[in-house]
Amino acid sequence: MDIAIIGASGYTGGDLIRLLLTHGDADVVAATSRKEEGKQIWKLHPNLKGLCDLEFSNPKTEDIDSDFVFLAVPHTVAMNYAGELKEKGIKTVDLSADYRLPKDIYEDTYDVEHNAYFEAPYGLPELHRDEIRNADFVANPGCFPTGATLAAAPLADKANTIIFDSKTGVSGAGVNPSATNQYSNVADSLKAYKWTGHRHLAEMKQEIKGLGSKANCHFTPHLLPVNRGILTTAHILLDEPLTTKEVSRIYEDYFNKEFFVRLQDPTLASVRGSNFCDVSVEAEEGSTRVVAVSAIDNLVKGASGQAIQNMNIMCGYMESEGLLCAPLFP
Repeated sequence: MDIAIIGASGYTGGDLIRLLLTHGDADVVAATSRKEEGKQIWKLHPNLKGLCDLEFSNPKTEDIDSDFVFLAVPHTVAMNYAGELKEKGIKTVDLSADYRLPKDIYEDTYDVEHNAYFEAPYGLPELHRDEIRNADFVANPGCFPTGATLAAAPLADKANTIIFDSKTGVSGAGVNPSATNQYSNVADSLKAYKWTGHRHLAEMKQEIKGLGSKANCHFTPHLLPVNRGILTTAHILLDEPLTTKEVSRIYEDYFNKEFFVRLQDPTLASVRGSNFCDVSVEAEEGSTRVVAVSAIDNLVKGASGQAIQNMNIMCGYMESEGLLCAPLFP
């Protein structure tokens, strides 16, 4: 199957190429970038030297000739490609936020008019596998909502309040240099940002509500001086208390058949470079509070790996194809 990656110069584009190298039925034939057109891919993604001999190209959407497309362009830009890809009948996973939310919520959250809206399944396989399987266009979730939703999902219908606290690596700020990811501003420090009103909260609310929950959801992210990973602590407040044994059983039953969700003590080191989400849960004795913690690699399960997981489901491949690389530890 021939693959085109639109917007391949960023971290997610590089990780898509890296992971697809081990996919037995996928061949990346085009990696686009307006800025880097004509440059060899390995010169921007040096980890790919000797593994990928493509050059960045800049074709018109109408000239893209592939079986599958990954849209890895920024939010508010993907909508300029999506409609035409859909009309051409090319199966697509969009890694931007442009199709994750209903039109009115998207426009309010991103403060932009959506000029090419259509409904698309939300690509969190553990929750929406059946819709993904029958889709030709899937909206890949945000990195924060992926870790947060998987942490809270098993107890969502029993919660009245969920407070998400996430620590993320600097690669989440993107490949372009900025004050946010400058080493001297990040190293030996920890910073909360967007204390309230982070735009990913809209996805979290959508998914928690979709699980039959009436819980109020809150979210604050923090910038952690590491390259990759998101560690999310979900404080889940229930109407009735449960024991750790009871909540552990609920999580075991819920994720029993999910290959990419592992129930073990979550650390960023245990998932780095992989598509796994590690989750653990504990009830606070004498309280209605349950604490669930998840760890993901923000560039893999939080972006490129999950996009490939969605592609596999859409195209009838084994869900783990191209994603069996073990986490890098230590």
